[in-house]
Amino acid sequence: MENSTDCIFCKIAEGEMSTNFLYEGENVIAFDDINPQAPVHALIVPRAHIASMNDVGSAADNLVGRMFHVARDIAKQKGIDKTGYQLLIRTGRDGGQEVDHIHLHLTGGKELGLNVG
Repeated sequence: MENSTDCIFCKIAEGEMSTNFLYEGENVIAFDDINPQAPVHALIVPRAHIASMNDVGSAADNLVGRMFHVARDIAKQKGIDKTGYQLLIRTGRDGGQEVDHIHLHLTGGKELGLNVG
């Protein structure tokens, strides 16, 4: 398991890696996925290192809600709010989580199946 010093999303949030942010707030950032699975594929990430949904406590309820609000706003900004989009959080290896830092996938811009993201 990664710790926050090895975590690519922590490095992005701390400005250690150059990224074009779609959204940059106090607690949440968003940027395009480097390996997009759809015409629109953004990642919405908390600045705080939280390894997975299994590690989200009740104190982070507002943070997770904020992530979904940011995703909605990006969908609107990208013009896919009317045609539809998917939101996905993967948890654990069997769930397909590749980076040990909670993140929300926003995908859209085409008709999507069940396994995009």
